[in-house]
Amino acid sequence: MTSRSNGAPLLEVAHVRKVFSNTGGLLSAQDVVALDDVSLMLQGDEAKLLTIVGESGSGKSTLARCILGLTPITEGSIRYRGQEISQMNRTALHEYRRAVQPVFQDPYATYNPFYRIDRVLNMIVRKFKLASSTSEATKLIDEALRAVDLRPHDVLGRYPHQLSGGERQRIMLARIYLMKPRLIIADEPISMIDAALRALFLNILIDFRDELGISCIFITHNLATAYYLGGEIMVMCRGRSIEEGAMDSVVKEPSHPYTQLLIDSVPSQDPRNRWNSKRTTNAVEASELNFSANACVIVERCPHVMDICR
Repeated sequence: MTSRSNGAPLLEVAHVRKVFSNTGGLLSAQDVVALDDVSLMLQGDEAKLLTIVGESGSGKSTLARCILGLTPITEGSIRYRGQEISQMNRTALHEYRRAVQPVFQDPYATYNPFYRIDRVLNMIVRKFKLASSTSEATKLIDEALRAVDLRPHDVLGRYPHQLSGGERQRIMLARIYLMKPRLIIADEPISMIDAALRALFLNILIDFRDELGISCIFITHNLATAYYLGGEIMVMCRGRSIEEGAMDSVVKEPSHPYTQLLIDSVPSQDPRNRWNSKRTTNAVEASELNFSANACVIVERCPHVMDICR
């Protein structure tokens, strides 16, 4: 979504590097490179869905926290509408936090356990001045809950612990519906809810894109989930962006052997129905792959390795 004022991209992540250090000094054996030269861009001409896929330890959640401003980056730049988020003043940061909203993996940890759901949602309405009267606030909250397939009388007046995981996550989506942000950062949001509700959650995100113009960066380890969402995909491994592009083209014709490895790992009751499986690599966890400053992360396993990969 383009800034109406300066034509800058909605979000631009440029050559971001994040190093976690126990020493506070120069790079050492104790330092962990969580992100290594990662870049992405969301233009502003229309709402987009970008799914970031990777195994545990790939750096995808660290990237989400960096975008949200919760974790400082070591090198590179993260810009919202052309403005570096680390240099925003108080007013700009307030706008950014309204415009870029998170949905985290654990819905229960998001809520104050002593606040009823109606208080949680009313706080949002008051803080961002979304309604001019109590009756208008009530109408907005009811509309938001129904938009995420919740009945107001079933959840209002209840505490978070009295709701299921799926209901708590949909309350987060109702919060987003109220705020109408420009971008959602959803970090493994369906991993702790029932399988029957996962498709509903994903469909709501698709509706938000199509009907409200809200973009989403969706983070998951599940390639099947990514394919369901469609849109664009970025594959990460060991802190690097391995491959990116339109979902169909990446899944059907992957250019990197690691992406093919992830595709081959998607379970199927009928092995003949694997997604375009070529079995060019051995199934292996990311933690088993070689990693050095210059080598491809899958160099020791790939049958197509060339000198440039090393």
